[in-house]
Amino acid sequence: MASTQDLKRRVRSISNTRKLTKAMELVASARLRRSQQRIEAMRPYADRMLELMAGTAHAAGAVRLPLLERRETISAVAIVPVTGDRGLAGAFNAQVLRRAFAEMREVQAAGQEVRFFTSGKKAQSTVRFRRLNLAQSWAGFSDKPSYSDAQAIAHALAEAYVAGEVDRVVIVYNAFVSPLVQKVTVSEVLPIPTEVLEGASEDKPSYPVDFFFEPEPRQILERLLPVYVETELYRALLESAASEQGARMTAMRNASKAAGELIDALTLAMNRARQAEITQEILEVVAGADALTN
Repeated sequence: MASTQDLKRRVRSISNTRKLTKAMELVASARLRRSQQRIEAMRPYADRMLELMAGTAHAAGAVRLPLLERRETISAVAIVPVTGDRGLAGAFNAQVLRRAFAEMREVQAAGQEVRFFTSGKKAQSTVRFRRLNLAQSWAGFSDKPSYSDAQAIAHALAEAYVAGEVDRVVIVYNAFVSPLVQKVTVSEVLPIPTEVLEGASEDKPSYPVDFFFEPEPRQILERLLPVYVETELYRALLESAASEQGARMTAMRNASKAAGELIDALTLAMNRARQAEITQEILEVVAGADALTN
């Protein structure tokens, strides 16, 4: 049985750890609120972008653009797992990587090559550890991604797609549902889905008014398509950032709760050990007194 001093040291150590986990929980909570505000501010822009693309595509008619080209034979697929740069966030990183590797196995089963374009240090280190085909990686902005970060990833993916290095681009990320729920989402970024250019729905078309286009609709659409890819990447990065903070806040809260329960159990064991020591000392005193009287 551990001594009273050993139990005291363990209680002190766990108490210090609980202070850290509570502090990390508060920091993650504050960052989560800011991430949610950024997502809410970006959504109107993304909606207007889709409406503008649908209206321009409707005016341009049938066009053949590199980012819209659907290739009959797919030989290489780019998978973009979006993870964080740090751990201590529960299953946040693991579930994205697990889904990305499941996608990889499906692609390889179809006889196609897989190339990874990773976002986040966790994805980068895991792909390198497994010695998979890592074409390019980005890191250092998972907590607070900027639009320029999304541009860098989108440009690299678009260049690889136009050059024929990959025939399909899939992004895997955690979509933010609530601070307690993060949903792993797989989205095809390239080629750009035809549903995007067809508008919202029949009862609510995205081009209710006829416009005069200058320059030609085809030229405008050609400029809008890369911006759409950037916007989709930016939204995925923001969703992932909010999900990471939510997952970290939940993980740190659970860790603080577990530390509290462990402190209570150790305190009880420490009190029992102290009582046992006191009882032993009393017995020794009584035995000594009996020996003196006899």
